[in-house]
Amino acid sequence: MTAPIHFPPPRLQLGFARTLQHLRESVLQPALLNTVSALAIEELDRQLAAFVPAADLATLARFGLRAELLFAVPLVLTANPRLLGYYRLLLGYSQKEFYGRDKGFQVSKFQAMETQGKLNPAVAPALPALCAACCGAAATLLAGLSPRPVTSALLDDLTLLTVGPQLRGGANNQRGTDGIAEVFDLLRALVAHAASTIEPRCMVVTSATGRPFLIEFAADPDIIIREAMDSQHYRNVVAIEVKSGTDVSNIHNRIGEAEKSHQKARQRGFTECWTVVNVLSLDLAKAHSESPSTDRFYSLSALSDRASPEYADFRRRVLSLTAIPAPPPL
Repeated sequence: MTAPIHFPPPRLQLGFARTLQHLRESVLQPALLNTVSALAIEELDRQLAAFVPAADLATLARFGLRAELLFAVPLVLTANPRLLGYYRLLLGYSQKEFYGRDKGFQVSKFQAMETQGKLNPAVAPALPALCAACCGAAATLLAGLSPRPVTSALLDDLTLLTVGPQLRGGANNQRGTDGIAEVFDLLRALVAHAASTIEPRCMVVTSATGRPFLIEFAADPDIIIREAMDSQHYRNVVAIEVKSGTDVSNIHNRIGEAEKSHQKARQRGFTECWTVVNVLSLDLAKAHSESPSTDRFYSLSALSDRASPEYADFRRRVLSLTAIPAPPPL
Protein backbone atom coordinates (compact mmCIF):
# COMPACT_ATOMS: atom_id res chain seq x y z
CA MET A 1 0.00 0.00 0.00
CA THR A 2 1.36 3.40 -0.95
CA ALA A 3 2.27 5.57 2.01
CA PRO A 4 0.16 8.75 2.35
CA ILE A 5 1.68 12.03 1.22
CA HIS A 6 1.40 15.06 3.45
CA PHE A 7 2.22 18.66 2.64
CA PRO A 8 2.61 21.37 5.29
CA PRO A 9 -0.06 24.09 5.42
CA PRO A 10 0.58 26.80 2.78
CA ARG A 11 1.02 29.51 5.41
CA LEU A 12 3.43 31.52 3.28
CA GLN A 13 0.98 31.69 0.38
CA LEU A 14 -1.87 32.64 2.70
CA GLY A 15 0.26 35.50 3.98
CA PHE A 16 1.03 36.53 0.40
CA ALA A 17 -2.69 36.54 -0.41
CA ARG A 18 -3.44 38.91 2.46
CA THR A 19 -0.56 41.19 1.52
CA LEU A 20 -1.54 41.16 -2.15
CA GLN A 21 -5.05 42.30 -1.29
CA HIS A 22 -3.61 45.21 0.68
CA LEU A 23 -1.31 46.09 -2.23
CA ARG A 24 -4.21 46.06 -4.67
CA GLU A 25 -5.94 48.64 -2.51
CA SER A 26 -2.85 50.82 -2.09
CA VAL A 27 -0.33 50.59 -4.96
CA LEU A 28 -1.55 48.23 -7.69
CA GLN A 29 -3.82 48.90 -10.65
CA PRO A 30 -7.13 49.02 -8.73
CA ALA A 31 -5.67 51.78 -6.55
CA LEU A 32 -4.62 53.71 -9.65
CA LEU A 33 -8.08 53.42 -11.21
CA ASN A 34 -9.73 54.49 -7.98
CA THR A 35 -7.48 57.55 -7.72
CA VAL A 36 -7.98 58.58 -11.36
CA SER A 37 -11.76 58.35 -11.02
CA ALA A 38 -11.65 61.34 -8.66
CA LEU A 39 -9.40 63.53 -10.83
CA ALA A 40 -10.24 66.23 -13.32
CA ILE A 41 -9.80 64.35 -16.60
CA GLU A 42 -9.16 67.53 -18.61
CA GLU A 43 -6.17 68.42 -16.43
CA LEU A 44 -4.96 64.82 -16.47
CA ASP A 45 -5.10 64.75 -20.27
CA ARG A 46 -3.17 68.05 -20.45
CA GLN A 47 -0.38 66.62 -18.28
CA LEU A 48 -0.27 63.37 -20.24
CA ALA A 49 0.05 65.36 -23.46
CA ALA A 50 2.96 67.29 -21.90
CA PHE A 51 4.85 64.24 -20.60
CA VAL A 52 4.07 61.48 -23.11
CA PRO A 53 5.05 61.41 -26.80
CA ALA A 54 2.04 61.77 -29.07
CA ALA A 55 2.88 58.51 -30.84
CA ASP A 56 2.72 56.63 -27.54
CA LEU A 57 -0.63 58.20 -26.66
CA ALA A 58 -1.90 57.07 -30.05
CA THR A 59 -0.57 53.55 -29.53
CA LEU A 60 -2.36 53.19 -26.21
CA ALA A 61 -5.53 54.72 -27.64
CA ARG A 62 -5.43 52.10 -30.41
CA PHE A 63 -5.45 49.44 -27.69
CA GLY A 64 -8.29 51.18 -25.86
CA LEU A 65 -6.13 52.18 -22.86
CA ARG A 66 -5.74 55.44 -20.99
CA ALA A 67 -2.12 56.56 -20.82
CA GLU A 68 -1.92 56.87 -17.02
CA LEU A 69 -1.97 53.06 -16.85
CA LEU A 70 1.60 53.22 -18.10
CA PHE A 71 2.81 56.80 -17.74
CA ALA A 72 3.22 58.71 -14.46
CA VAL A 73 2.29 62.39 -14.23
CA PRO A 74 2.42 64.80 -11.27
CA LEU A 75 -1.37 65.10 -10.96
CA VAL A 76 -1.74 61.38 -10.22
CA LEU A 77 1.21 61.13 -7.85
CA THR A 78 0.19 64.25 -5.97
CA ALA A 79 -3.32 62.88 -5.50
CA ASN A 80 -1.95 59.51 -4.30
CA PRO A 81 1.81 59.48 -3.63
CA ARG A 82 1.75 55.72 -2.94
CA LEU A 83 1.17 55.15 -6.64
CA LEU A 84 4.85 55.77 -7.24
CA GLY A 85 5.03 52.13 -6.14
CA TYR A 86 2.69 51.17 -9.00
CA TYR A 87 4.93 52.72 -11.64
CA ARG A 88 8.07 51.29 -10.02
CA LEU A 89 6.57 47.79 -10.05
CA LEU A 90 5.27 48.20 -13.58
CA LEU A 91 8.74 49.15 -14.82
CA GLY A 92 10.28 46.16 -13.04
CA TYR A 93 12.49 47.94 -10.51
CA SER A 94 12.98 46.47 -7.06
CA GLN A 95 12.76 48.78 -4.07
CA LYS A 96 16.49 48.38 -3.44
CA GLU A 97 17.33 49.14 -7.05
CA PHE A 98 14.95 52.07 -7.34
CA TYR A 99 15.56 53.80 -4.00
CA GLY A 100 19.02 52.48 -3.15
CA ARG A 101 21.85 54.94 -2.97
CA ASP A 102 24.28 52.73 -4.91
CA LYS A 103 22.36 52.29 -8.19
CA GLY A 104 22.52 55.84 -9.53
CA PHE A 105 18.75 56.44 -9.71
CA GLN A 106 19.06 59.25 -7.16
CA VAL A 107 15.40 59.06 -6.14
CA SER A 108 15.70 57.86 -2.55
CA LYS A 109 14.23 61.18 -1.41
CA PHE A 110 10.91 60.09 -2.94
CA GLN A 111 10.70 56.79 -1.04
CA ALA A 112 8.28 58.18 1.55
CA MET A 113 5.74 58.60 -1.25
CA GLU A 114 5.44 54.85 -1.69
CA THR A 115 6.05 53.72 1.88
CA GLN A 116 4.19 56.43 3.79
CA GLY A 117 1.92 58.02 1.22
CA LYS A 118 3.57 61.40 1.78
CA LEU A 119 4.91 63.90 -0.72
CA ASN A 120 7.44 65.97 1.19
CA PRO A 121 7.08 69.66 0.28
CA ALA A 122 10.87 69.85 0.04
CA VAL A 123 10.97 67.34 -2.82
CA ALA A 124 7.69 68.30 -4.52
CA PRO A 125 9.45 70.69 -6.98
CA ALA A 126 11.41 67.69 -8.31
CA LEU A 127 8.26 65.64 -8.98
CA PRO A 128 8.05 66.65 -12.68
CA ALA A 129 11.61 65.39 -13.19
CA LEU A 130 10.72 62.12 -11.51
CA CYS A 131 7.67 61.74 -13.75
CA ALA A 132 9.71 62.56 -16.86
CA ALA A 133 12.17 59.80 -15.94
CA CYS A 134 9.34 57.31 -15.34
CA CYS A 135 7.73 58.27 -18.63
CA GLY A 136 10.99 57.79 -20.49
CA ALA A 137 11.35 54.27 -19.12
CA ALA A 138 7.66 53.58 -19.81
CA ALA A 139 8.07 54.65 -23.43
CA THR A 140 10.89 52.13 -23.80
CA LEU A 141 8.68 49.44 -22.25
CA LEU A 142 5.81 50.26 -24.60
CA ALA A 143 8.10 50.14 -27.63
CA GLY A 144 9.31 46.72 -26.55
CA LEU A 145 5.77 45.41 -26.07
CA SER A 146 4.49 46.66 -29.42
CA PRO A 147 3.24 45.63 -31.90
CA ARG A 148 1.67 42.93 -29.72
CA PRO A 149 -1.56 44.09 -28.11
CA VAL A 150 -1.13 45.85 -24.77
CA THR A 151 -3.95 45.31 -22.30
CA SER A 152 -4.64 46.47 -18.78
CA ALA A 153 -4.40 42.82 -17.70
CA LEU A 154 -0.88 42.59 -19.16
CA LEU A 155 0.19 45.75 -17.31
CA ASP A 156 -1.29 44.35 -14.09
CA ASP A 157 0.60 41.09 -14.63
CA LEU A 158 3.86 43.00 -15.08
CA THR A 159 3.44 44.67 -11.70
CA LEU A 160 2.75 41.27 -10.10
CA LEU A 161 5.92 39.84 -11.63
CA THR A 162 7.89 42.48 -9.74
CA VAL A 163 5.91 42.31 -6.51
CA GLY A 164 6.40 38.53 -6.22
CA PRO A 165 10.14 38.64 -5.39
CA GLN A 166 9.42 41.63 -3.12
CA LEU A 167 6.95 39.55 -1.11
CA ARG A 168 9.32 36.60 -1.03
CA GLY A 169 12.16 38.81 0.18
CA GLY A 170 9.94 40.27 2.89
CA ALA A 171 8.95 36.77 3.99
CA ASN A 172 12.60 35.73 4.15
CA ASN A 173 13.45 38.77 6.24
CA GLN A 174 10.57 37.98 8.59
CA ARG A 175 11.73 34.38 8.87
CA GLY A 176 15.18 35.64 9.82
CA THR A 177 13.75 37.97 12.45
CA ASP A 178 11.58 35.19 13.85
CA GLY A 179 14.56 32.84 14.06
CA ILE A 180 16.62 35.34 16.03
CA ALA A 181 13.68 35.92 18.39
CA GLU A 182 13.31 32.16 18.85
CA VAL A 183 16.94 31.80 19.94
CA PHE A 184 16.60 34.81 22.24
CA ASP A 185 13.50 33.25 23.82
CA LEU A 186 15.45 30.04 24.30
CA LEU A 187 18.20 31.94 26.11
CA ARG A 188 15.62 33.72 28.24
CA ALA A 189 14.19 30.39 29.34
CA LEU A 190 17.66 29.12 30.23
CA VAL A 191 18.71 32.07 32.40
CA ALA A 192 15.43 33.46 33.73
CA HIS A 193 16.11 32.05 37.21
CA ALA A 194 19.24 34.24 37.46
CA ALA A 195 17.90 37.34 35.69
CA SER A 196 17.73 40.69 37.41
CA THR A 197 16.33 42.46 34.32
CA ILE A 198 14.37 41.04 31.40
CA GLU A 199 13.46 43.47 28.63
CA PRO A 200 12.35 42.81 25.04
CA ARG A 201 15.86 43.24 23.61
CA CYS A 202 18.14 42.75 26.62
CA MET A 203 18.47 40.55 29.70
CA VAL A 204 20.81 41.06 32.63
CA VAL A 205 21.71 37.97 34.66
CA THR A 206 23.89 37.62 37.73
CA SER A 207 26.63 35.02 37.78
CA ALA A 208 27.61 32.91 40.78
CA THR A 209 30.44 35.39 41.39
CA GLY A 210 28.02 38.31 41.47
CA ARG A 211 29.06 39.77 38.09
CA PRO A 212 26.32 40.88 35.69
CA PHE A 213 26.10 39.38 32.21
CA LEU A 214 24.15 41.04 29.41
CA ILE A 215 22.37 38.97 26.75
CA GLU A 216 21.28 41.31 23.96
CA PHE A 217 19.96 41.61 20.46
CA ALA A 218 22.61 43.22 18.27
CA ALA A 219 22.85 44.29 14.64
CA ASP A 220 25.94 42.25 13.78
CA PRO A 221 26.11 39.58 15.16
CA ASP A 222 22.47 38.86 15.93
CA ILE A 223 22.78 38.08 19.66
CA ILE A 224 25.69 38.78 22.00
CA ILE A 225 26.58 37.84 25.57
CA ARG A 226 28.86 40.21 27.47
CA GLU A 227 30.17 40.36 31.02
CA ALA A 228 30.06 43.82 32.63
CA MET A 229 33.47 44.56 34.17
CA ASP A 230 32.34 48.01 35.28
CA SER A 231 29.96 50.67 34.00
CA GLN A 232 32.10 51.36 30.92
CA HIS A 233 33.91 48.11 30.18
CA TYR A 234 32.75 44.69 29.07
CA ARG A 235 34.27 41.31 28.35
CA ASN A 236 32.83 40.00 25.12
CA VAL A 237 31.92 36.37 25.65
CA VAL A 238 29.62 34.90 22.97
CA ALA A 239 28.55 36.07 19.51
CA ILE A 240 25.61 34.21 17.96
CA GLU A 241 24.61 34.40 14.30
CA VAL A 242 21.18 32.98 13.41
CA LYS A 243 20.55 31.88 9.82
CA SER A 244 16.96 30.68 9.89
CA GLY A 245 16.32 30.30 6.16
CA THR A 246 15.16 26.80 5.24
CA ASP A 247 16.51 26.68 1.67
CA VAL A 248 19.33 24.14 1.87
CA SER A 249 20.65 25.20 -1.55
CA ASN A 250 21.52 28.61 -0.10
CA ILE A 251 22.90 27.50 3.26
CA HIS A 252 26.53 27.86 2.23
CA ASN A 253 25.99 31.51 1.26
CA ARG A 254 24.41 32.10 4.66
CA ILE A 255 27.30 30.39 6.42
CA GLY A 256 29.64 32.69 4.51
CA GLU A 257 27.66 35.66 5.81
CA ALA A 258 27.97 34.29 9.34
CA GLU A 259 31.72 33.96 8.89
CA LYS A 260 32.05 37.64 7.98
CA SER A 261 30.10 38.58 11.10
CA HIS A 262 32.17 36.28 13.30
CA GLN A 263 35.44 37.64 11.94
CA LYS A 264 34.32 41.09 13.09
CA ALA A 265 33.27 39.61 16.44
CA ARG A 266 36.71 38.04 16.88
CA GLN A 267 38.30 41.41 16.25
CA ARG A 268 36.11 42.82 19.02
CA GLY A 269 37.38 40.17 21.42
CA PHE A 270 34.52 37.66 21.52
CA THR A 271 35.87 34.35 22.76
CA GLU A 272 33.07 32.13 21.42
CA CYS A 273 31.24 32.36 18.08
CA TRP A 274 28.18 30.19 17.40
CA THR A 275 26.08 29.82 14.26
CA VAL A 276 22.49 28.58 14.38
CA VAL A 277 21.08 27.21 11.10
CA ASN A 278 17.61 26.02 10.12
CA VAL A 279 18.17 23.25 7.56
CA LEU A 280 17.43 19.59 8.10
CA SER A 281 20.96 18.39 7.38
CA LEU A 282 24.33 20.11 7.42
CA ASP A 283 27.75 18.85 6.41
CA LEU A 284 29.63 20.00 9.51
CA ALA A 285 33.07 19.48 7.99
CA LYS A 286 32.17 21.67 5.02
CA ALA A 287 30.43 24.19 7.26
CA HIS A 288 33.53 24.56 9.46
CA SER A 289 35.69 25.01 6.35
CA GLU A 290 33.37 27.79 5.19
CA SER A 291 33.22 29.44 8.61
CA PRO A 292 36.38 28.58 10.54
CA SER A 293 35.51 31.33 13.03
CA THR A 294 32.41 29.40 14.16
CA ASP A 295 33.13 27.37 17.29
CA ARG A 296 29.78 25.60 17.39
CA PHE A 297 27.03 24.97 14.84
CA TYR A 298 23.53 24.40 16.17
CA SER A 299 20.29 23.41 14.46
CA LEU A 300 17.31 25.62 15.27
CA SER A 301 14.95 22.67 15.20
CA ALA A 302 17.24 20.67 17.49
CA LEU A 303 17.44 23.55 19.96
CA SER A 304 13.65 23.61 20.03
CA ASP A 305 13.70 19.99 21.26
CA ARG A 306 14.56 20.12 24.95
CA ALA A 307 15.47 16.41 24.85
CA SER A 308 18.02 16.73 22.04
CA PRO A 309 21.81 16.44 22.59
CA GLU A 310 22.29 19.81 20.84
CA TYR A 311 19.99 21.53 23.29
CA ALA A 312 21.84 19.91 26.20
CA ASP A 313 25.18 21.11 24.80
CA PHE A 314 23.82 24.63 24.19
CA ARG A 315 22.44 24.76 27.73
CA ARG A 316 25.70 23.60 29.32
CA ARG A 317 27.76 26.13 27.40
CA VAL A 318 25.46 29.08 28.13
CA LEU A 319 25.41 28.32 31.87
CA SER A 320 29.16 27.68 31.96
CA LEU A 321 30.24 30.76 30.02
CA THR A 322 28.01 33.02 32.09
CA ALA A 323 28.92 31.24 35.35
CA ILE A 324 25.22 30.90 36.12
CA PRO A 325 24.26 27.97 38.35
CA ALA A 326 21.75 25.56 36.91
CA PRO A 327 18.16 26.25 37.95
CA PRO A 328 16.82 24.20 40.84
CA PRO A 329 14.95 21.05 39.78
CA LEU A 330 11.20 21.39 39.43
